[in-house]
Amino acid sequence: MSNSTVRTPPATQGDLPNYTNLGDEPADHGIGRSRGGLTSKAHLACDGHGRPLSVLVSPGQAGDSPMFAHVLEGICVPRPAGGAHRTRPDEVRADKAYSSRANRELLRSRGIKAVIPEKTDQAAHRVNKGSAGGRPPNFDPESHKGRNVVERAFNKAKQWRAVPPATTNSPSPTAPDSCSPASSSGSNY
Repeated sequence: MSNSTVRTPPATQGDLPNYTNLGDEPADHGIGRSRGGLTSKAHLACDGHGRPLSVLVSPGQAGDSPMFAHVLEGICVPRPAGGAHRTRPDEVRADKAYSSRANRELLRSRGIKAVIPEKTDQAAHRVNKGSAGGRPPNFDPESHKGRNVVERAFNKAKQWRAVPPATTNSPSPTAPDSCSPASSSGSNY
């Protein structure tokens, strides 16, 4: 017979962290996991007056750039005189998070002017390639000053309490399959 004792590790206190207790949470609820708990992220496209044109909710750990095409697809603005809804803005003002080549090609293919600053690492890579790196993308700093309208739209929604806390378990709004008057905001832009 041995004289050794078996030590048991101390029991953990409390329940498991919230971000592991998602259970059977549907994928379309836009609830993400992080070390701090449950998070959500809202992606917004608005007009020059701060009126929302397209809003999508995604898990908090999701990146901004992959959602760019989905937000752009959600734009649906009725015309005052009737006819087909507008689904293509004249220009897109965005921050450096959206400066990927894929996003720029998407805008170019749809005939939309991109007002997105180039990331410094992207510029350095382009310069290092020499003539094979191509020209720098067009950028209008005066037009880019209007990008703060999106930030003001978020602040207005938060002040009005239209943006729920990240821990709310209500389903996120789904993007409409087609552009219909019922899915538009109803104002004439």
